[in-house]
Amino acid sequence: MKHLLLPLFLILFVFGFGQESKIAKKFVLDISQFNGSILLHNTDIAHLITEHPGGIILGFNRKRFGDEAWESDYGYPDTGFTFAYQDMKNPILGKNYGLYAHYNFYFLKRNIQFRIGQGVAYNTNPYDKNTNFRNNAYGSHLLSSTMMMLNYHKENLVAGLGFKAGFSLIHYSNANFKAPNTSTNTAALNFGLTYDLDGGIAYDFKPKPAKEKITESIRYNLVLRGGINESDVINSGQYGFVILSGYADKRLGRKSAIQLGTDIFFSNFLKDLIRFQSISFPELDVAPDTDFKRVGVFVGHELFINKMSVITQLGYYVYYPFDFEGKVYNRIGMKRYFGDKVFGSVTLKSHAAAAEAVEFGIGIRL
Repeated sequence: MKHLLLPLFLILFVFGFGQESKIAKKFVLDISQFNGSILLHNTDIAHLITEHPGGIILGFNRKRFGDEAWESDYGYPDTGFTFAYQDMKNPILGKNYGLYAHYNFYFLKRNIQFRIGQGVAYNTNPYDKNTNFRNNAYGSHLLSSTMMMLNYHKENLVAGLGFKAGFSLIHYSNANFKAPNTSTNTAALNFGLTYDLDGGIAYDFKPKPAKEKITESIRYNLVLRGGINESDVINSGQYGFVILSGYADKRLGRKSAIQLGTDIFFSNFLKDLIRFQSISFPELDVAPDTDFKRVGVFVGHELFINKMSVITQLGYYVYYPFDFEGKVYNRIGMKRYFGDKVFGSVTLKSHAAAAEAVEFGIGIRL
């Protein structure tokens, strides 16, 4: 059951892309080949960087023409799905197969395309204490993955065919779902083709509607988050956690809101880590009965994209009896609204670049 958690990354995106069936639809496929390098973001993975990994990226894109107000607000982006295959060119790391939901945003008269996608990947050869103990990058078969592509992009040059070329970045991590979790980042150059399934038939973008001013009083939110994670001590065990959050938000306009709130963390993996450090590292002077709970306050921002939104939060622990990764924490993720009040979320909680957990949440906005 625990291995079914990470695929939930895609669910919020899938719901977010759902639109009315009567509006105009246009679909474009793309395929790109890429080659690059694994970035040395942590010296612990230096032994894993041996050759230049490469692979294939396949994209399925739905064009947006302004049928809904959010589409023109963001320059008529595409929504779609990406499949990526990557050979890490190191048998210790194996191969990765990823599936992502993505947005394509356009710039400079739609000649530059920026794709950002979030999804899950399957790794063929994760850490195993007996057969693959050198793989300290991936602790499990299932990984969360983020993809970004910045491309010069031209569609419909000849009978629906076009091309794209540029730069890609692919991140693989399981966010401490299971140790080890050093992760990898691949920077690559890519080149590929696009094909318009309509054969190049042109559609006009609808003009931007008159912007409706959004004014709201301060709203209050309650969120229950949970999941499973493990400390960096390999084979220390996976434990469930619960986070209770309450915050106020204030809309600044159509796209943005600011937040101020508090989190209460019940992170059970810390119970085991406290016990482990109190026994194995007496020089740290950790008492075995140290409280594992933490309380933080945070400020945040929410960017609204249709029924989806992107949240970023920066927090500080005001109750912090056990020292774990420092007092400052951050959270980034996605929300999907179901009606005016109820929402679901998938977020990544970290301390700077050190991930602590993927959080699955449900909340209400009053």
